[in-house]
Amino acid sequence: MAKPCEEQSMTVVTNPAQKKASPAEQLDQLNTETAKLNAWIRTQANSPAQRPWFVDMGGESGAGELAKGRVAANQMKMLAHRWRWSEIYPYLQKISEIAGEAKGELLERTDRQGILLTNPGLGGRLQITNTIRCAIAIYNHGDVAPAHVHSPNASRTILSDRGGYTNVEGERCECRRGDIVFTPNGTWHDHGNDDPDPMIWIDMLDWPLMEYLDAVWVDQGYIAAQDAAKSNAKSQPAVHSDGHSTRMYGHGGLKPVFAPNQRGWGQNTSPMFHYKGVDVMDTLRALRGEKGDPFEGIKMQFVNPVTGGPVFASLDYCAQSLRPGEETGFKRETCSTFIVVLEGEGFSEIGGQRFDWVKNDIMAVPNFLWRRHVNTGKNDAVLYTVSDKALLTALGQYRSQGKNADGSITQIVQ
Repeated sequence: MAKPCEEQSMTVVTNPAQKKASPAEQLDQLNTETAKLNAWIRTQANSPAQRPWFVDMGGESGAGELAKGRVAANQMKMLAHRWRWSEIYPYLQKISEIAGEAKGELLERTDRQGILLTNPGLGGRLQITNTIRCAIAIYNHGDVAPAHVHSPNASRTILSDRGGYTNVEGERCECRRGDIVFTPNGTWHDHGNDDPDPMIWIDMLDWPLMEYLDAVWVDQGYIAAQDAAKSNAKSQPAVHSDGHSTRMYGHGGLKPVFAPNQRGWGQNTSPMFHYKGVDVMDTLRALRGEKGDPFEGIKMQFVNPVTGGPVFASLDYCAQSLRPGEETGFKRETCSTFIVVLEGEGFSEIGGQRFDWVKNDIMAVPNFLWRRHVNTGKNDAVLYTVSDKALLTALGQYRSQGKNADGSITQIVQ
């Protein structure tokens, strides 16, 4: 028996089969503790969801894949997709019928009557690309969306032949097919329809971008300037009649200097609110004899007439025409793009998928994917596009490539 003051030795028998936890396993064990501190010890590489944009991976895709594991836990990737007008329009008709029976109750409850498009790759989020929200709105006779102002930039692309209006900072914009009415951030605007027939347009907003930045807000407390006691007025008084934007800014090379070009209190936005479809179509027709761009056809940009830059700092708007039988070369960009078919028929190849299209069809083109457009009709096809090229350019991240007939890659200088 050992003496009380005598140290006792202990023999520990170890299992030779038991291995020490790997460094990664040890860190994972620590993460069960650090999670309580809202912290994570890195145990994986920071894998991006996209291959380098300038690396040609062969084929016509060029698409990256979502990264795996903890680093990409909340990562989603938009997909190329087409929304057929023939499938969307019947629901707009049903909405119109229900709204008509509700006699304004639906508009008051939902603020707008329409369909928001969701990209199948973005988990049901109300957005068509990572930065753009798209809603197709329908207004019956007498419908009014009250005056409001918000932080996202927005636009209406008019699909109906006529009818409907938008007031922007007191300018009444009467709508026709092909028109785009811009409502920059910080501008009061309201919408309505005085025409007997329903009015349809596409709302585009950089809402997802502003939402990501936690900078979205909407104010509906409009106070008419001529009557400060009258708050929450439904519509603005028409200070400027239809055509004011064209009269002020619609003549190339001329800028008014007798009036301020700042309208609303947003920054870096176009003071020209109403771009008329008839002017767009006339311009595209006048230029159809030009050679055009091998990857775009005849393409025109909607610009801020004061700066010559994009209408918004976040979104870039363009109109392009493809002549009968014209096929563009494959091109890919670091920006994502929304397309609506204003006129014609044809198909687009996006990331190795073929999407046939006709009038009013809508498509989403993810960044980095090779794409091309083909006009299969007997008349010119006209596509309106909206992309986040303006944002990527401002960040110094916009790049584009074209694929030549021999398969070689051209770095496109913009």
